[in-house]
Amino acid sequence: MRVCHRTHQGLVRASNQDHVLVEGSLYGVADGMGGHRGGETASRVALQVFRNAIGQRKPDVQAAQMAVEAANRRVYDMSSRDENLRGMGTTLSVLWEDEERLLIVHVGDSRVYRLREGSLQQITDDHSFVAELVRNHVITEEMAKTHPNRNIITRAVGVDPFVQADVLEKEKNPGDIWLLCSDGLHGMVEDAEIQEILTTMDLDAAAERLMERALENGGVDNITFVIAQVPEVSDK
Repeated sequence: MRVCHRTHQGLVRASNQDHVLVEGSLYGVADGMGGHRGGETASRVALQVFRNAIGQRKPDVQAAQMAVEAANRRVYDMSSRDENLRGMGTTLSVLWEDEERLLIVHVGDSRVYRLREGSLQQITDDHSFVAELVRNHVITEEMAKTHPNRNIITRAVGVDPFVQADVLEKEKNPGDIWLLCSDGLHGMVEDAEIQEILTTMDLDAAAERLMERALENGGVDNITFVIAQVPEVSDK
């Protein structure tokens, strides 16, 4: 796939606790939490362990689940042994591709979107307190945007001894654009605007514009994303 990625500290945070992975057939975003050192360590280690655990395999659901478990154990063990890392954790959203399909591995409230034929769709479910309220029809999506507990996530890598990841299998369609992003992007830029940018600009220009808009709208969190486009048939 054609890929570009960006990460930025934002305008408010004292450090960047996000990490991005673009290597071979893997594309990932991780948004760490647990203080300056803890969050940065959790996101970096989770992506490294996931990458190392799958090795040279082709996308496989069982291998993906085992890789998440390995990442979770490593982050949890480090947190348990080092007081400076106590309580750290991270989101994890990964695309793992072969010639015909994609595996999506997801924990937390980072997101994976797909733009197909001009329409943007959120593929992953947020593992967050407010997302649960929306899914249970307690509050609306509009109410969730300003809810006081909107930053509470219900699943994260490394917080507990075991974690449940969502693993989804999707076909690769020529021309599809995939977006993986931390909440520093999707919390700052509306889906409709993301769709317009991805539809009307090439990948590099879209990446620059998405970052600009996240910063213009406040940049209150670290901003990290990967944009990957499946080549058209004529481009192969």
